[in-house]
Amino acid sequence: MEFPEELKYTEEHEWVLVEDNEMALIGISDFAQDSLGDIVFVELPEVGTVLEDGKPFGVVESVKAVSDIYAPISGEVIEVNEELVDAPETINTSPYEDGWMIKVRIADAAQLKDLMDADAYQAFVEEQE
Repeated sequence: MEFPEELKYTEEHEWVLVEDNEMALIGISDFAQDSLGDIVFVELPEVGTVLEDGKPFGVVESVKAVSDIYAPISGEVIEVNEELVDAPETINTSPYEDGWMIKVRIADAAQLKDLMDADAYQAFVEEQE
C-alpha cells in the first residue's frame, strides 16, 4: 500500500496535494480504493461548486459499497477529472495520479494543518486493519 510523502490525508481516507498554497488536487487513498474493491461509478461536483470542509462532495460506487467522499478542505471546485466518468476504475489502478478527482481553489490554507502527514496516516490505517 502506498502513502506518498507529499500528500496530506484525512480520517475518511481522502488525500490532498497542495499546489502553491492556493490550489489542491483531491482524491481517495490507496487504502480506500483497496477497501472498496472494483470501482464502477463516480459522482463528482460541477466546476464552481463551493466545498465545505468535512461535508460530502461526491460518491464512489464499487462492487462492494456506495461511499460518500468528503471535502478535506473548504474551497471552490475549479476542475473535475472528467476521465473518471467513463473510466472510474482508474481510481483502482492509479489513486494518486490519474485517479485524482477534483482540483480546488483553497479557501483557508490554515485547514491544511488539521490533515495528517503520510506517517500519521499510515499509522492510522494500520490501526484500522
